[in-house]
Amino acid sequence: MIHPAPSNLVDLHELRLDAARAQLARAGTVELPPADGDATTYLQAVIDGLNELSLKDALTGLSNRRQLEQVLEAEIDRVARSGEAALLLMLDIDHFKSVNDNYGHMAGDQVLQAVAQALAGCIRPMDTAARYGGEEFAVVLPSCQPAFGQVVAERICRTIEATPIRVSPSVDLRVTVSIGGAFALQWIRSTTELWIDRADQQLYVAKTGGRNRLCLEEQPDSTVSAEEKHLLFGHLAAADPAWIDMSSGVAPGGAV
Repeated sequence: MIHPAPSNLVDLHELRLDAARAQLARAGTVELPPADGDATTYLQAVIDGLNELSLKDALTGLSNRRQLEQVLEAEIDRVARSGEAALLLMLDIDHFKSVNDNYGHMAGDQVLQAVAQALAGCIRPMDTAARYGGEEFAVVLPSCQPAFGQVVAERICRTIEATPIRVSPSVDLRVTVSIGGAFALQWIRSTTELWIDRADQQLYVAKTGGRNRLCLEEQPDSTVSAEEKHLLFGHLAAADPAWIDMSSGVAPGGAV
């Protein structure tokens, strides 16, 4: 007796998707295809939408800390392999507690949203802006030379300071931010924790120096020689020596 092969078709009626659909509808950023269409296409759209939501900060719409850490990991890997520059900026809203104390937490949320919007308007599509936590934000700038990083950080400071934030019909607030920045270590596989800590140290200097200012760490000099690049990325067979004189093509103690 031949038994029919088990079906791999998805029956949407057997899945509990109400909560997922409600989440996506509240976010308003994902448009699902018709539920009575292709089931696989519909389910894939739900999965993709939920994945996108899991990487976004619900209040500001920026990337959240989980997404930031993924971006930092990718940049550390890229910089370690290519030696290109990448800058991490850490931003903190100055005197944010006084906003909550004087105007309430709803006003604080409006300030966070306005700062996030201004921040997103100051960076390139290839950059990543994230809410790190509380009133602290982060920006990752790939392929960023020091002069460009300085310009972007100054632009962020000026833009946020010049943005009026309407927290009630009769009250417009203006806030400032302090910024600290650190470059990824070139040709060195560091860690996200160390990179964030170095940027945070510069943020602390900016905060203790009077706020409404920026402090960028000088780009570390971690260049390597051609020989070191070859050892890092060149092909070595199992029998090859651990070091090769690139200028002569002779291994120590070996033949030409």
